[in-house]
Amino acid sequence: MTDPDQPDLAALMRMTTGLWVSQTLAAAEELEVFTACAAGDGLTVAGLAKHAGIAERPAEILLTACTALGLLRRRGERWVNTATADRYLVKGRPYYLGDYVGMLRQYAYPGWMRVTDSLRANAPSRVIGEENPDIFAAEKRPRVFWDGLYPLSALTAGALAEAVDLSGVTSLLDVGGGNAAFAIGLCSRYPDLRATVYDLPFVCEHSRERIEGSEVAARIGVHPGDFFAEELPAGHDAILLSMILHDWDEDRGRALIAKCHRALPPGGLLVISELLVDDEKTGPLNAALMSMNMLVGTWGRNYTAAEYHDWLRDAGFAEVTTVPFTAPGANGAVVARR
Repeated sequence: MTDPDQPDLAALMRMTTGLWVSQTLAAAEELEVFTACAAGDGLTVAGLAKHAGIAERPAEILLTACTALGLLRRRGERWVNTATADRYLVKGRPYYLGDYVGMLRQYAYPGWMRVTDSLRANAPSRVIGEENPDIFAAEKRPRVFWDGLYPLSALTAGALAEAVDLSGVTSLLDVGGGNAAFAIGLCSRYPDLRATVYDLPFVCEHSRERIEGSEVAARIGVHPGDFFAEELPAGHDAILLSMILHDWDEDRGRALIAKCHRALPPGGLLVISELLVDDEKTGPLNAALMSMNMLVGTWGRNYTAAEYHDWLRDAGFAEVTTVPFTAPGANGAVVARR
């Protein structure tokens, strides 16, 4: 007989096997299972074995696991993609997330296997390199990092564009704009908007490639620079910090916000888009776990809206508000006027 006072064990068991889920997805993506399924009429066990160069035993195990995860469904002796896999895990599709999965597998997961080291040392556990401890250095950020983040950023940019009214903005500086997903998304939503991606010189090369392939290329430029080593370029009536501040500790975050204040004209707008931890620091889960990810890989963490409000007011900003929304890379924006 079940004890009615017994705590729920099922939820705890799901936590213990979370690694199994992520690594099954990573393996399936590395073997291009979903792209192969989309190329024809699905895959048989023998078909996957031949495609991936593996034996039929692991092929069958992998197909079964992906089906249980809701990424494949069985049709007779063949397995085909579900709608989720077909939209997000097939190479060449607009919102292909496979590069993001690959980036996590190569870049993030190894550090997670040493997360206790981060907790004990109050320092990143991700292996960066003995010669250069800067995780943002060019040689430490492979192309898969930028390609992997693009669809995640593009989906988040679309949600941000709907949540925060930028109709009165004519010129936006996207600080740390990386792959230009936000500049492209916001300019696509607002036809009178022009944007500049401000990032390290080697990052701007990635930005240019994305910009040139977009329909709004004529309204987006790049400005190479280092936002900690120099002042931000003036001449913009809005600045965006999207998924930037969580990379840094409070002192550096405050310093960057102060630079934004100096760069903006009176009445200028600053938008901070992040996965915000709630003010009570009890969740939500996606923000709390992203903060753990920052612990593993950076000197930052995910902050609360209240913390950002304090930083902004201390820097001289006014009319500080929080706008909640739902997106893969953010759950809200903190918006302030200079």
